[in-house]
Amino acid sequence: MKPSFLKKYGLHAILLPAALLWIGPLLWILVTSVKTRVEVFDASGGLFPENFIWDNYPAAMSVAPFGTYMMNSFLVTGGILVCQIVTISLAAYAFARLTFPFKNLIFSLFLLQIMFPIYAIFLTNFLTVRELGLMNSLPAMIVPFVASGYGTFMLRQAFRQVPTELSDAAKLDGCGHLSTLWHVYLPLVRPTLIAFAIISIVTHWNDYMWPLLVTNSESVRTLPIGLGLLAKSDSGADWTRLMAATVIVISPLLLLFVIFQRRFVDSFMHAGLK
Repeated sequence: MKPSFLKKYGLHAILLPAALLWIGPLLWILVTSVKTRVEVFDASGGLFPENFIWDNYPAAMSVAPFGTYMMNSFLVTGGILVCQIVTISLAAYAFARLTFPFKNLIFSLFLLQIMFPIYAIFLTNFLTVRELGLMNSLPAMIVPFVASGYGTFMLRQAFRQVPTELSDAAKLDGCGHLSTLWHVYLPLVRPTLIAFAIISIVTHWNDYMWPLLVTNSESVRTLPIGLGLLAKSDSGADWTRLMAATVIVISPLLLLFVIFQRRFVDSFMHAGLK
């Protein structure tokens, strides 16, 4: 067997079981969403149902206002991403290219945010949001995440790879710091920005604990909380409706990945930190 054949298909043979391991739960969710409740627990039944029950989807939507939840999820996730892109760009540029007192110390404090699990700062964030009078509102789910130590670190490393000659040329053309950042640095680190955007969107789209803590009305809650309502039925979780709602929740992310798959892969390939 030729070495080139092993090199080409050997990696695929190794990754195939991992791919099946990832696809398995997703396939189970899709199949369960079109079964009856009896078929879910029928050990003698096959993988696929005898009849596809598409009514599970509108039934799941009727349990809670999923349309409102989805709009809130879009607003919260998009709002966090926009704020983070602004704050991490400005902070990363300052740490990468500017000189000011205690720069390394302040940057070390930024990195501490990465080391602490998000649950460890829930109490302080909760108290801050309450003091600001933002409880039970969309800003309450956005404000604690407008800055990102991880995103600042990623962009700082990417900015440091940009040749200083480019920024010097921009200054000779009369560009200030903001113009240099916009016209020179951000276009060159676009893969890193996209990679961070993917991480941010997935993280906050699926966030459950924080929205649950700071909201108490259906008008401002997000999609993961709607799934929790289906899982807390008095008669036990209705797995068919729960899986149908899960498909609804993950569909935007899957659709986003299918449309921009090549760009996603290229972004992570070119966003390595040196």
